[in-house]
Amino acid sequence: MANGSAIAGIGATEFAKDSGRSELRLALECATAALNDAGVGAAEVDGLVAYGMDNNDVSDVARYLGCGEITFYAQTPLGGGSACGTVALAALAVATGAANIVIAYRAMNERSGFRYGQPTSYQPGGVPTSFQVNQSWTVPFGMATPAVQVALTARRYMHQYGATSADFGLVAVSSRNYAVTNPQAWFYGRPITLDDHQNSRMIADPIRLLDCCQESDGGVAILVTSLERARDQRQPVVEILGAAQGIAPGYIDMTQRGRDDMAHAADTAVIGRLLWEQSGLTPADIDVANLYDHYSPAVLMSLEALGFCGPGEAPGFVRDEGIGIDGKLPVNTNGGQLSEAYLHGYNGITEVVRQIRGTAVNQVANVQTALVTSGSHVPTSGLVLGRG
Repeated sequence: MANGSAIAGIGATEFAKDSGRSELRLALECATAALNDAGVGAAEVDGLVAYGMDNNDVSDVARYLGCGEITFYAQTPLGGGSACGTVALAALAVATGAANIVIAYRAMNERSGFRYGQPTSYQPGGVPTSFQVNQSWTVPFGMATPAVQVALTARRYMHQYGATSADFGLVAVSSRNYAVTNPQAWFYGRPITLDDHQNSRMIADPIRLLDCCQESDGGVAILVTSLERARDQRQPVVEILGAAQGIAPGYIDMTQRGRDDMAHAADTAVIGRLLWEQSGLTPADIDVANLYDHYSPAVLMSLEALGFCGPGEAPGFVRDEGIGIDGKLPVNTNGGQLSEAYLHGYNGITEVVRQIRGTAVNQVANVQTALVTSGSHVPTSGLVLGRG
């Protein structure tokens, strides 16, 4: 990051349960919105970064978007852990001169198309991948969804530190409180109480329905360029102060069963250390955060792994210090994936950009720095952003 890179444009489609459009159309819409936001022409784009899981090939996006010569393109593997990683790759491309203007994007019909929360089955035959081999030891015994995997580490967290389902519920209620005032959120105008959370049906003990993220259709794009060029574009400059990816030892899946401490978000701790080193900041310097919330317990474990509090202290941090708009650390001010939309964390990046610009719906006063993370309990990534 030493050579300076910045986010100069953001764009998104609406978030829906049935977009009625192809995923390619969604990718083009959000990328066009990011270009318009920055005041950049499509022909100026010379870099693209996407997910390996994205159904849109970067060459198709480049052609239909109207890009000129592409000199850098890349894809990141996996799902929830990759969102910030795409921006990290874009920033590295800009910093090294591999490209001048890079668009990172994610577009998916995750509700109306393939639903990640649905059970999968192990299909033997041919030469199995490591993922299939892993499934052969888990799916036959009921571990067929991400919710079940997270339930195991959440239960260990409760046992190890005395946390309760109500502690998870406070995260869900806080996210919904933000969504209530956010017109882009699926749960706009629909508040919940802690009692609502506690009475919601059990999905995989101790994970309740209101602990779970949504299934959404939509697309989000981020435009990255040099810090110098960003200062000539339409929007206030949002500088990339740190961008990291990380995998901790012993990763198997979200259960953390390959590690000694199942209650610790070890991958998130790796990127946290790197982000603080790169940016020169500490947790005390962060004004607002967006922490990946595929399930509400992940927010508590991320707060600890990133150093905002000690092991087992996150429930008290949420209760006493607060993650609401007037709390010590406002978290997921758009409603997060629990209450705005589930776009593999991309909407969390655009939200902290808006916070730094001063244009968020639930605006925190005088935001100078922000942190955003991708999925916990998996190979992951994160960003520290600042007002440029």
